[in-house]
Amino acid sequence: MLTIHCAACKKKLWRYDKIGPGEVLRCHKDRITKVYSGQMHDKKIQCSCGRNIGIDKGKFYKMIRKAFTYKGTKRN
Repeated sequence: MLTIHCAACKKKLWRYDKIGPGEVLRCHKDRITKVYSGQMHDKKIQCSCGRNIGIDKGKFYKMIRKAFTYKGTKRN
């Protein structure tokens, strides 16, 4: 499980079950287990500090690379 954080203010955004190696480019909505904070504005996911984190593409969020960090382990 990964914990996704805002890169600007370091707030927790959500816990995500990442399957396989590789970068976090998409967060599938059905794999998000717990939401801590975050807001939707015109199909954009924003942290409470106002920074854009990702874009809603239907079944997943397309993540902006430099806008977030993560901690935890990926599942193979």
